[in-house]
Amino acid sequence: MATNFMDEEIPSVVSRKDFPPDFVFGVATSAYQVEGANNEGGRGDSIWDVFTHTKGKIIDGSNGDIAVDQYHLYKEDVELMSKLGFGAYRFSVSWSRIFPDGFGTKANEEGITYYNNLINALLDKGMQPYLTLYHWDLPNHLQESVGGWLSEKIVNNFAIYAETCFASFGDRVKHWITLNEPLQSSVNGYGTGIFAPGRSENSSTEPYLAGHNQLLAHAAAVSIYKQKFKAQQGGEIGIVVDCEWAEAFSDKNEDKIASATSIDFQLGWYLDPIYFGDYPEAMRERLGDLLPKFSDEDRELLRNSVDFLGVNHYTTRLIAYVTTSPESGHF
Repeated sequence: MATNFMDEEIPSVVSRKDFPPDFVFGVATSAYQVEGANNEGGRGDSIWDVFTHTKGKIIDGSNGDIAVDQYHLYKEDVELMSKLGFGAYRFSVSWSRIFPDGFGTKANEEGITYYNNLINALLDKGMQPYLTLYHWDLPNHLQESVGGWLSEKIVNNFAIYAETCFASFGDRVKHWITLNEPLQSSVNGYGTGIFAPGRSENSSTEPYLAGHNQLLAHAAAVSIYKQKFKAQQGGEIGIVVDCEWAEAFSDKNEDKIASATSIDFQLGWYLDPIYFGDYPEAMRERLGDLLPKFSDEDRELLRNSVDFLGVNHYTTRLIAYVTTSPESGHF
């Protein structure tokens, strides 16, 4: 049922008491956006380090080498969040700070110590850590050596990394997020090329392959958590997706179908496999063999592989039907 907010009374002032007692107010960041210390503490390069240091990729030449220096200033940051009254902080771990080469052969103890200190500082202030395992900053060595998310080999690398985080932080972290917005890292990293690693050569195939392997990595991490850690640690694990909501431009049936298809190519791309074990029918029909296939084992691991779901929503669009070919792209 559509809601016309113009017909409802919108309160001029909103306070904490207007929300349920268990509603969590928090703030969120990602490692590359805030940590800095790109060459400190044993950290390896991520694809975003290489991308931002490549001439012409960032208009003003800015990068995350220092950012807001949370690596050194985390105590001050936690104090500020606490003073503002937040009850939670969602941050991401830099994969290349835990495993500089991404392969998972030897964990970097300095990186583990940093995140232990951050987690402990949050808990000391009564704030709950929400830990994201992957927020786009793939270890660059994995991109160069195996092709990043284009290779299914990366699923095992991610599983090792995830298990290391569960073992290192799970006694205190009770809210885990496997991936943040895999749509963005797939489409803009391997389709349009405006995000790291900046690929756009095969935009009709690579985004779907990157997305497919991210889904498999998500399922692998969730399986490990549920089998080895969940009962003892008592936490929960989920994923965060994003979507531009779509409304039909008119009452025409073709516009309604187009708007539904738009949602399938964003939310459905990731949530249908997670809840139902396969991609939306609209994607299968339009993409055919361009869309990878799940094995029976993959489907079982993926189906219902979340304890909770996070949705980031930024804008809504009106969608009208137009005639175009798949070769012209979907993004």
